[in-house]
Amino acid sequence: MFDQLINFSEISFRPEVLPILLVLILLEAILSADNAIALAALVRSLPDPKQEKWALRYGLIGAFVLRVVLILSATWVIKYWQFEFFGAAYLLWLSGRYFIVKNREQEGGKSIPVADKLWQVVLLVSLTDLAFSLDSVTAAVAVSQETWLVLLGGLAGIITLRFLAGLFIQWLEEFTNLESAGYLIVMLVGVRLMIKVVSDDYVPPEWLMLSCIAAVFIWGFSQRQKLTATSATLQVEINPQVEEPQKVD
Repeated sequence: MFDQLINFSEISFRPEVLPILLVLILLEAILSADNAIALAALVRSLPDPKQEKWALRYGLIGAFVLRVVLILSATWVIKYWQFEFFGAAYLLWLSGRYFIVKNREQEGGKSIPVADKLWQVVLLVSLTDLAFSLDSVTAAVAVSQETWLVLLGGLAGIITLRFLAGLFIQWLEEFTNLESAGYLIVMLVGVRLMIKVVSDDYVPPEWLMLSCIAAVFIWGFSQRQKLTATSATLQVEINPQVEEPQKVD
């Protein structure tokens, strides 16, 4: 079956292949930044912090499997606008749900987490990466028609995503606006995909999209969390070298 999708006789590390491979890896690394913050925000919604690493690990395994399927069927998938429509609708639903829940919390209503079970977060991580990958895989196929090269680029993207998402999970505890920034980026990508479904002529240029994402990132890192007595005590328990704050009478 895979012999029809990948011509194994053409797999060879020819000198001209290396620049293309480097471009694909760089492309995946750049496009992984916005994806990583979205996945980190999803993982952080778990009530048990100990499950975060497992959710990220299994979610990215599922994401890699779905991304491979997408790459192998990319030339077929891009013919049907319905895939982009459902991807855009999913991203808009995910971001819209978050902001509705956040607004309800601010009004003093009951909090409803985006997902509160491990399997739910694993599924959301896999589907979110797939929706984000619709654009990146299309771009990768445009760079190279050799499927095995695109697969290597996709593997590099998943590896990059693993490390970036791990960093963002830590930063989400430190920066107040970063979680909202992640879901705002999800909304931007969803809107762009939906516009693309309507007409390619109305799709905003790549530089404008990247500029908007960069601005959202800057806003996300603009305000640090205030260190409360509880969090300070927790840091002492985690790191004994940190002195416990003295009580003021």
